[in-house]
Amino acid sequence: MSSFGDNPDAFEKIRNGQSHDSQNRGQEAADNLVKSRPQPVTKGVSGAKFIVVMGVSGAGKSTLGAALSKALHLPFRDGDDLHPSSNVEKMSRGEPLNDADRQPWLETIRKTATAHILEQLGAIYGEHIEPPKTGETLAEYEQTMVSRGRTPGIIIACSALRKKYRDVLRGDASISSASASRLDAFSFPTYFVYLKGDRDVLVDRMQNRNGHFMKAEMLESQLNTLESPEGEPGVVIVPVHLSTEGQLQKIAEVLQSW
Repeated sequence: MSSFGDNPDAFEKIRNGQSHDSQNRGQEAADNLVKSRPQPVTKGVSGAKFIVVMGVSGAGKSTLGAALSKALHLPFRDGDDLHPSSNVEKMSRGEPLNDADRQPWLETIRKTATAHILEQLGAIYGEHIEPPKTGETLAEYEQTMVSRGRTPGIIIACSALRKKYRDVLRGDASISSASASRLDAFSFPTYFVYLKGDRDVLVDRMQNRNGHFMKAEMLESQLNTLESPEGEPGVVIVPVHLSTEGQLQKIAEVLQSW
């Protein structure tokens, strides 16, 4: 059985056009993770799934991530919200990030995904995430989802431009000793939804976007950095020019075949 076969109603709703592309802003959580030594043995988290909506800035990662969250009944986090302040300040000045800037950010994204999944499973491993800014705690929200028979998981939007960045998100790459945590001991499948588009389309989208720290002129740097994930396992290619509904249909077709 497909690992996505536990939620057939979600895919049926996608096909029937019942999903919506409104932004889901209710899943915000603070970023601080309590650090501790990693476990020596990697532990599998049965049935969980981590979906990364990836692509360059302006591709529509947040919009698609929020819509996919509704369709699959999984929480959504925007990876931009997990950047350290130093990265945000740098990008706000129009300066591209380097690998040293991205490494701790990518590690935080992976740890955040793991912590969400463990919260959903009701497990406590000495790690802690602050509750979201709503009346319901993160654990209460996600454990309710699991009690309704839904597979634990999370969707996070992240550029994930290079293969080695994606390896960190998969949990396959080495983690720096300074950020090592018990959260590094858990493994689960990681899938990537790659929003692919032509440069001119992406430039137009970025120029019409307001209130974001990423500058349009930085798109060229991202395109030069991008290593296409096509051919890697667990990757869905989704054209940027499709409507959100069309993108969801494309994702459903691929995920159901796995």
